[in-house]
Amino acid sequence: MTKKRWMFFILMTAAAAIAGKSCYDTNVFQTKYITFRTRKLPADKSIRLLQISDIHNKQFGRHNKRLINAAMEAEPDMIAVTGDLIDEDTPSIKPMLHLMEALTGVTKNIYFVTGNHDWEHPEVKSFLRGLKERGITVLDNRNTKVEVNGAVFNLAGIEDHYTNRHNLTRAFQGIDEEYYTLLLSHAPLVFQNEKAARADLILSGHTHGGQIRFPFIGGVVSPGEGLFPSYEQGTHFFASGSWIYIDKGLGTSTIPVRFMNQSQMTVVTIEGGE
Repeated sequence: MTKKRWMFFILMTAAAAIAGKSCYDTNVFQTKYITFRTRKLPADKSIRLLQISDIHNKQFGRHNKRLINAAMEAEPDMIAVTGDLIDEDTPSIKPMLHLMEALTGVTKNIYFVTGNHDWEHPEVKSFLRGLKERGITVLDNRNTKVEVNGAVFNLAGIEDHYTNRHNLTRAFQGIDEEYYTLLLSHAPLVFQNEKAARADLILSGHTHGGQIRFPFIGGVVSPGEGLFPSYEQGTHFFASGSWIYIDKGLGTSTIPVRFMNQSQMTVVTIEGGE
């Protein structure tokens, strides 16, 4: 085989490998597990939460059956949906309403905060109304006290921070800080607001983990941070004592491709103790 043919063969093999990896990362999701500990919960208590983020109307199997089955297998006490269930150009809101209704069969404790794409969709009001009609709690700049398995904690949620719809003052109004406080925010840069530091843990999404990633470089771009962002996925601890966890999410936006960045949902366990 000539040198040119070898080069062609190598290039075609590399292109096929990249395409295969991208197809896998985009269409096969994983379930990630992460644990936080706090003295604000009794040592024998814990909260098992499933975080779902940034689906952007993506379908994993007919009627999202694979996603629903994985949620059941996770056996969560509650589900937190951190925005962008739909995309701004989603042709129909019905698939995501069907998904959320199906998830009420996993747990009745489902909480939702809006993302920028939810707000940019022309049927956003109908969509939010549909969620509420299905028993989903929409945390629109407010908080509630939640009890699961005897563990009591504060759950606050804000409307999309990226499009400046949030109101942290309202979200934390009347909150009892003796209890563990969990804040749901679609966009992670909310942590830069000192009011958000009142939360013990912030769960967010929005970044898609950078969507396209490369070894040794990480995420290429993230909304609000631009190229090579610092806060595109994973856990970060701040001097205030707060944690933030940025979920990579399940869907895509702008371009329907992930690379070196498998789609995911996350089981977050919060355990009491030291």
